[in-house]
Amino acid sequence: MMTRHHAIILTILIIVALGSLAGCALPDAQFSGEQAYRHVEALMDLGPRPTGSEANIEAGDYIRRTLEDYGWSVEEQEFPYRGETVRNIIAKKGQGPIILLGTHYDTRPLADRDAVDRSQSVPGANDGGSGTAVLLEIARVLDSRVTDEAEIWLAFFDGEDRGGIDGWDWCMGSTLMVNDMMARSVPRPEYAVIIDMIGDKDQQIHYEWSSTLWLQEKIWRIADDLGYRRYFVPQYKYEIIDDHTAFLHWGINAALVIDFDYPFWHTTEDTLDKISVDSLQRVGDVMVALLEQDPFTAGTADPSE
Repeated sequence: MMTRHHAIILTILIIVALGSLAGCALPDAQFSGEQAYRHVEALMDLGPRPTGSEANIEAGDYIRRTLEDYGWSVEEQEFPYRGETVRNIIAKKGQGPIILLGTHYDTRPLADRDAVDRSQSVPGANDGGSGTAVLLEIARVLDSRVTDEAEIWLAFFDGEDRGGIDGWDWCMGSTLMVNDMMARSVPRPEYAVIIDMIGDKDQQIHYEWSSTLWLQEKIWRIADDLGYRRYFVPQYKYEIIDDHTAFLHWGINAALVIDFDYPFWHTTEDTLDKISVDSLQRVGDVMVALLEQDPFTAGTADPSE
């Protein structure tokens, strides 16, 4: 005989079981270009974000806070360089071989390609904003099954965009990080993928000459499978020094995903109106698929196609 007490307990158990089943049936969170765009807006509200500036510090704090809200373990690396502190922010989750996705969040202190005023700072909507936004959105949506098989690092590098100014070299955040990692003989990534300047409305992302070929092939094949071949063009066009360079220097596989045909690069016109939600969406989709679809299998795209 079922008493009222037993009936209540049974009801609770049924509710819990149904809730668990419903949780299993819910679709995985999907990457949102609109949500990524909101991160670009938040960064742009801070103003230009060159290394060492108050806005740069606030941007780093925003990145860290967002990552922690999404449940990632966050580490900071601070390196002194030419009178400033270069502050990298590294989010980590999972266990297994390490895969690193990276970008830079600093902006160039002088718009030295501007046609009118080269004394102003670069606003950095695309160059410094778009890659940061995409990685933050990836942090929100990445399927937990990925981190059961690999340790994912999301690296937000400082000090990338001051090269040639005040004696600075390019890409100091990534360079200092990798040099330190190799000096201490700590576990290193299986590969690194760097995204930079990927929010342009006229998106065209080509192979980059110095990048690891098999890794480029894999990324561009995923883009093709997603219907993005028009935007991810499997042909070589540029050789670029960027945050992937330090990894390649130490023999770590690395690829750069960049739309370098951006007329507002290093000018005061690198503003929010140049950013496309659709462009953010495409790059986010490809990066999520890279991690979720057997991230250790090489690609097969033909760069001569």
